[in-house]
Amino acid sequence: DASLFYGACSDKKSEILSHLKLTSGAFALATIHREENTNEDRRLDSVVSALEAVGGKMPVVWPVHPRLRGRVESESLCLIEPVGYLDMQCLVKNSAVVLTDSGGLQKEAFFHRVPCVTLREETEWIELVEAGWNRLAGAGDKQRILDCFEEARNGVDDLSSGNWYGAGDAASRIVGALLK
Repeated sequence: DASLFYGACSDKKSEILSHLKLTSGAFALATIHREENTNEDRRLDSVVSALEAVGGKMPVVWPVHPRLRGRVESESLCLIEPVGYLDMQCLVKNSAVVLTDSGGLQKEAFFHRVPCVTLREETEWIELVEAGWNRLAGAGDKQRILDCFEEARNGVDDLSSGNWYGAGDAASRIVGALLK
């Protein structure tokens, strides 16, 4: 419910797309924060290298986690400070592909019908992988990340498939049930 509600609010209140000079559907969004990806130089190098390759195809916006500040530099990526929730919803909702090691962002991408590449070996949301909304790329193999990105960029076969988490109306349905 929150993703859909605040995604709609971000349409009216967020100015991040104009601030970053981004066109809806024409950029990738990346978030990397897990210790296994940020503390291991080899994995981080693989992720950054893959994101730079993606950056050759479309802009990559990366709100950089504080633990990476000063460790990641790239002229081909749009590295920005962390953003608030409305701006993040706006970025997710308007991106062509999300590349992340976050658990929650995988699901938010699905709510906004944006394909996701997960930079982990496993996910809590296996149903999203099975439905083609999410791809598990890991973080140690640049080519695997790029292959998953291209698959995601080519889209999901059935954009209407799956509504396992509701349609953004759980609160009103709960109130209705309580009133009965």
